[in-house]
Amino acid sequence: MAAQVEAVVGAQWLAEAVRNKLVGPSLRVLDASWYLPQLKRNVREEFAQRHIPGASFFDIDECCDTSSPFDHMLPAERDFSEYVGNLGIGNDTHVVVYDCSDLGSFAAPRVWWMFRLFGHRSVSVLDGGMKNWLCERHPVTDLPSAPERARFTAHKNAAWVKTYEDVLQNLTDRKFQLVDGRVEGCFRGLEPEPREDTEPGHIPGSINMPFPSFMDSSGLQRPVEELMAMFQDAGVDLQKPFWITCSSGVTACHIALAAHLCGHPGVCLYDGSWSEWFARAAPEHIISEGKGKPRETKQ
Repeated sequence: MAAQVEAVVGAQWLAEAVRNKLVGPSLRVLDASWYLPQLKRNVREEFAQRHIPGASFFDIDECCDTSSPFDHMLPAERDFSEYVGNLGIGNDTHVVVYDCSDLGSFAAPRVWWMFRLFGHRSVSVLDGGMKNWLCERHPVTDLPSAPERARFTAHKNAAWVKTYEDVLQNLTDRKFQLVDGRVEGCFRGLEPEPREDTEPGHIPGSINMPFPSFMDSSGLQRPVEELMAMFQDAGVDLQKPFWITCSSGVTACHIALAAHLCGHPGVCLYDGSWSEWFARAAPEHIISEGKGKPRETKQ
């Protein structure tokens, strides 16, 4: 098995690995950029024009459960194994994930969490992403890479994935903390959700920790001491299990990464998140300072 690696690695460390031509079967770099449609950014075109040397593109809209009515839900073990194997990733490969968000990181923690879900612990997020990489003046390229296919065997930790039914039951049981990574306006119901037919708001009893708050203004991950204080201030007990949610299961993984850095053994994700919850939940289970969910649409 691959050696234990840091969950977050710095740009200088990766730049030295690139310069020493270490990117290959033992070290793979993935650009996991993904953006909300209203930003009108073409991730494939951007990757073709500029990426970290040796990087491959990881598309969360391709490596997913294509049968689901909801966006980029988690793939099956076999599909994940095939997808990452085609990127030259084996079970002993150290994977470094980044994205090109103006925030520093947006979707990269989702892919980090996915690898861990499927049993691969040798995975890191590039601190500050492409934003910091460029700030530190490290090289980029437009040259494509064609990694040789590797064999990857996934072992999914199914207990880490929670369903609508699980979250609904928890409204009664209150056995788990539920933490929502969306921005405060969407959580409160005052700013529009990015998806049509979905009003903003939150699941009853959930705690809001907006994902951008885990990064500083330069896009770098905040120090562990600050992260610990953030969880404490939000009322999240890191000594107890908790689940995470957001709009569609992507930015919630910033919470999982922060909790991991603080020593939490593993955070569970409600993959359907608010997209599924709003579609399926009764109006009384939609907490919003806005208009919420009309009674006549109750399912």
